[in-house]
Amino acid sequence: MSYTLFIGDRTYSSWSLRGWMLFARFGIGCETRLVDFDTGAVADQLPGMEPARTVPCARTPEGAVIWDSLAMAEELASRHPEAGLWPSDPAARATARSLAAEMHSGFSALRRDCPMNLRVAHSGFQPSEAVLADLARIESVWAFARERFAASGPWLFGAYTAADVFFAPVAARIATYDLAVSEDAQAYVAAHIADPEFRRWRAMGFASGAVLARYAKDLSTRPWPGPAPRLARAVAQGTPENDACPYSGKPVTHLMAMEGRIFGFCNAFCRDKTVADPKAWPRFMALV
Repeated sequence: MSYTLFIGDRTYSSWSLRGWMLFARFGIGCETRLVDFDTGAVADQLPGMEPARTVPCARTPEGAVIWDSLAMAEELASRHPEAGLWPSDPAARATARSLAAEMHSGFSALRRDCPMNLRVAHSGFQPSEAVLADLARIESVWAFARERFAASGPWLFGAYTAADVFFAPVAARIATYDLAVSEDAQAYVAAHIADPEFRRWRAMGFASGAVLARYAKDLSTRPWPGPAPRLARAVAQGTPENDACPYSGKPVTHLMAMEGRIFGFCNAFCRDKTVADPKAWPRFMALV
């Protein structure tokens, strides 16, 4: 028996991104179940997960329920010390936990005015004084961690930690709304949106879930600032180069065209997540 992780819409649920990254980025296996934000109350879609009412929430192998993302980080760190969720150095670890906790409870103006939406990148957003104050604080704590603990590597403590997980949706917001930050902070944002696990999460958001009008902003759009995907599209006909889905190994039923070649997948989700960002998926790129 393994962990079960309940998440919300990948495009919009910033806390679900954190929960998923705690498992995916540190190689901890789990079964993922998607809660539909347009199908009634979230709590009603969490059978057997009492007292959880929101996502993300996780069930441990022995049946305990964890209904808070920071608690999830700490519990996984306790259960999987080899995974390296927190820095090994005590001073760095204390700082990383402080940063994650501040993100967990703070920056309400940024979170309110700039909801996560990984389907678009906007231009023309005018941040309020409260959002600017949040950004200034974010830049200062990022710089503090980087200067003291990141001798090498793009992350806050050099190697990727749970503190980076908690700031991944912040980086997404800065990228989405084209928020002005320092050159060093922008480099940290760029590391997040180029991260393979982040790219896979974003691609899966395009493959499942509807466009939710309540997250729309009356702003101009621009190209996504992350790595440009190879151009691909779903097709109804063609002869695929592969007989089995690169992810499941099951027979091919759905087709995709890319650069004059046809590839097959076992279902629409496998195809569509690949169409969204082919280079994000190593198993697919092995075919290419």
